Amino acid sequence: MSLHAPQKSRGGIARVFKAFRYSRQGLQQAVTHEAAFRQELALCAVLLLAVPFVATTAWHALALVAVMLLVLVVELINSAVEALADALSTELHPLLGRAKDLGSAAVLLSLLLAAATWGVALWERFGR
Repeated sequence: MSLHAPQKSRGGIARVFKAFRYSRQGLQQAVTHEAAFRQELALCAVLLLAVPFVATTAWHALALVAVMLLVLVVELINSAVEALADALSTELHPLLGRAKDLGSAAVLLSLLLAAATWGVALWERFGR
């Protein structure tokens, strides 16, 4: 009896390449189908250019980049929840609505954290 589901890979270097391909496809799907992800990606691109001028240490730079990546990660998870909910049913359902609202709240919190992180960094660099 196999301990693995038939659709699951068993490991090895081929699994790494397949995982990379699936991840690339996920990013392409997000760019193609998710307006919020495109907007956040554009904002991150602009902010990434500002990092060398805002960050005063390597740790500050890491924090500024990390918080931008966090926003993108949370948006990807939110988009996955929304796609799954829509695949299950396009009709109004309280639990599917709650799942979508929770995902949206997670995005909001990540954006607030990013704004606070950038605000502190800007204040430390230019506000004193």
